[in-house]
Amino acid sequence: MSIKRTDVLRIAVLASGRGSNLQAIIDAIEAGTVQAKIAAVISNKKDSPALERASRHGLSGFFVDPKPHASESDSRGSYDRALLSVLRQHDVELVLLAGYMKIVTKVLVEAFANRMMNIHPSLLPSFPGLDVQKKAIDWGCKVAGCTVHFVTEGVDEGPIILQAAVPILDGDSADSLAARILVQEHKIYPQAVQLFAEGRLRVEGRRVFIEQGKPAGEAAFGLS
Repeated sequence: MSIKRTDVLRIAVLASGRGSNLQAIIDAIEAGTVQAKIAAVISNKKDSPALERASRHGLSGFFVDPKPHASESDSRGSYDRALLSVLRQHDVELVLLAGYMKIVTKVLVEAFANRMMNIHPSLLPSFPGLDVQKKAIDWGCKVAGCTVHFVTEGVDEGPIILQAAVPILDGDSADSLAARILVQEHKIYPQAVQLFAEGRLRVEGRRVFIEQGKPAGEAAFGLS
């Protein structure tokens, strides 16, 4: 399938923590390199710095409390239905997960099929999940990196949109490697959003094709 659009893309960002990738998206929009509008920033954490970032930039921020859903038999699905209501109220077309520390259910995956992205700090399919920089070092990998992918029900299993590679240095710790990877995350996540906004992403099964050539930027698909 090909994802095309002609108007300004309305996006929502789901974040649990500091929101550095949210800031990268905000900066790119304000700089004019991403043609999109952030319609909502949503967090499952009341005191999330991501909501503070949204407020500083005049964006609509929402805390959706997980506690009222905890007692339900399908607590995760119930919570995602609450999220979906907020997303629909704001006419959101693309959802971005940015340090969002909850596993989304099929409620959101089906509503935003091939319209929900995540960024993960490894070169998927290697090292899904958590503590990925330590795992890459422990395995003796020579290269690490980050991946923007569409979200499916499987954790970190969706079709890959963009990747950036970062060499692992002999003296690297998990923290030093994570810091260098984060620099590349801030580059390729806005790139992926702009590709979507331009209608240049075509999804066929597990593969994502970028129409009219690859995006500019030496970080994408290469060593930095």
